[in-house]
Amino acid sequence: MSKRKSGGILIFCSCIVAFFVYAYLLMLSEWSPIVLQLSVLMIAGGILGVISWIGYMMATTKPSASSISADDK
Repeated sequence: MSKRKSGGILIFCSCIVAFFVYAYLLMLSEWSPIVLQLSVLMIAGGILGVISWIGYMMATTKPSASSISADDK
């Protein structure tokens, strides 16, 4: 089996195991409120991080020649 295929199988199995651990922590453990709060925090941080990266790229990228001529018309 190739190294790439075995790596893919490892990632696939790890994700399935991680899902069941997350489901257990969210549904059946006493840590449920903390797990839920951290999940929402990570989702909000990820979304805001992507939006801030888009803003940073818009602010720091030099305009191309075609966009400069299109803005002048």
